[in-house]
Amino acid sequence: MEVHLKPETESRLNELASQTGRPTDELVEDAMAGYLAEMSQIRKMLEYRYEDLKQNRVLPVDGEEVFTRVRKKSGNDTNRA
Repeated sequence: MEVHLKPETESRLNELASQTGRPTDELVEDAMAGYLAEMSQIRKMLEYRYEDLKQNRVLPVDGEEVFTRVRKKSGNDTNRA
């Protein structure tokens, strides 16, 4: 398999390889393995949450209401008087 990186990313990868003494292909392999494991875990969590919604074990919350609540809690409510 061949992977094409942006020059900036490739430069950062080469720098990390130089600093750690590890080959770039090993660093890429480790990074991809971690990324894929994380994506798999997130996918499973989303599937469980979707099933919870379908089975009415949890109720959906309006997205705008969530943003309003977060803004109020963080003190960044731009709609305040």
